[in-house]
Amino acid sequence: MPTRRHFLKRSGLGIGSLALSTLSHRVSATGLNAPHFPGRAKRMIHVFLNGGMSQVDTFDPKPELTKRGGQMLPFENLQTERRTGVALPSPFSFQQHGVSGIPISDLFPKLASCADELAVIRSMHAELPNHEMSLMLMNTGDQRLVRPSLGSWLTWGIGSDNENLPGFIALCPGGLPVGGAGNWRSAFLPGVYQGTHVDTSKTDAQDLIANVRNSRVSATDQSSFFDFLRELNARHLADRPAEAALESRIESFELAYRMQTEATDAFDLTQEPEHIRRLYGESPQNRQLLLARRLVERGVRFVQTWHGNLQPWDSHSNIKEEHRKVANQCDQGLAALITDLKQRGMLDETLILCTGEFGRTPSVEMHQNGAGAAQGRDHNHWGFSLWRAGGGVKGGTIYGATDEFGFRAVENPVSIHDLHATLLHLMGFHHEQLTYRYAGRDFRLTDVHGNVVKPILA
Repeated sequence: MPTRRHFLKRSGLGIGSLALSTLSHRVSATGLNAPHFPGRAKRMIHVFLNGGMSQVDTFDPKPELTKRGGQMLPFENLQTERRTGVALPSPFSFQQHGVSGIPISDLFPKLASCADELAVIRSMHAELPNHEMSLMLMNTGDQRLVRPSLGSWLTWGIGSDNENLPGFIALCPGGLPVGGAGNWRSAFLPGVYQGTHVDTSKTDAQDLIANVRNSRVSATDQSSFFDFLRELNARHLADRPAEAALESRIESFELAYRMQTEATDAFDLTQEPEHIRRLYGESPQNRQLLLARRLVERGVRFVQTWHGNLQPWDSHSNIKEEHRKVANQCDQGLAALITDLKQRGMLDETLILCTGEFGRTPSVEMHQNGAGAAQGRDHNHWGFSLWRAGGGVKGGTIYGATDEFGFRAVENPVSIHDLHATLLHLMGFHHEQLTYRYAGRDFRLTDVHGNVVKPILA
């Protein structure tokens, strides 16, 4: 029989746990936890090709660019970040693929086998030709001000299907991209909806997340310590009701404790059959695409995979070799992700977005000292391409067009706000109604802009 002292002690801890359980419900309730209508997509994977993939070398072939190679193009009024010269024909060949006949360059031979699952938008445009602002615009809908990211808006709106893992995870090997954690910020949304960064350059599941295991304290002792921390936090919060920062911090403690068992399992790729690991390939980018599938399979709502931290698609010189190198690092994994999700019956409810922050110029970039061409391309925000698959997207479609040289979006131009409005729609949200009251006004991801691109919806 327990002693009176032991009974009272355990009862006190139990009351603290009940209080924190109520807190967890309240923190969760600060989000909507339900979409506005049944969305076709239940989860999302955003593949970010950091640095700016060239549209005229991947998904937007331009025969006229080849014909005019070595000649000046009539675009003197279009601002670029650096001085450019004559037309630079693509060094890559294009072929039509699938029943749909979507043209894809030989940079992506494996992804081309999934052409009928892709919806390619050729008429994207951004606002400025530099990385920092364009990254912020693509991720948060604003290129200058601190705003919540797309992943934060979605997890705030719909929550997570796994209480032991974050609802929003950013997989980025080898460090942080330009702008750092600002790319997956929660800003004025509760801190629990911020993305959790994982350095996927490491291969050991124990190393991917710092301090996921405590090597100095037994599981039993740690459980006792955590029960005591729960009691202290519950008392602290009782005197400070509705304090968002405190609630978020306590929820983070709770999540970190629960992750100690679930996270190691989710990030352990050795649990995958050998044929699945071979399907994806061994590069860090391909491995993290497999991780993305394992995470959404376990209920993580939004996973962003970054292709490096030093703008590997930023081919200012020697684009033939540089683009080939980075495409080889992800082509197999991208095709495997689509194939794997489809085989598991998950593709219809998993939205995949693959994009950079802008495109590249059809004209050659000049050396900064004016010494001649470097066989590369400068940043181009006037027109670029991206693709989507799964999750309510009409596969095998091409939407919009750039001019005959691939410089400017001229047919059905799509802004970043239009892109975000469409993504939210696929997840079940009216982008004009997904708002958060802050500093005396209602904010939304699309600000005061945005239209759903309906022709690409299934």
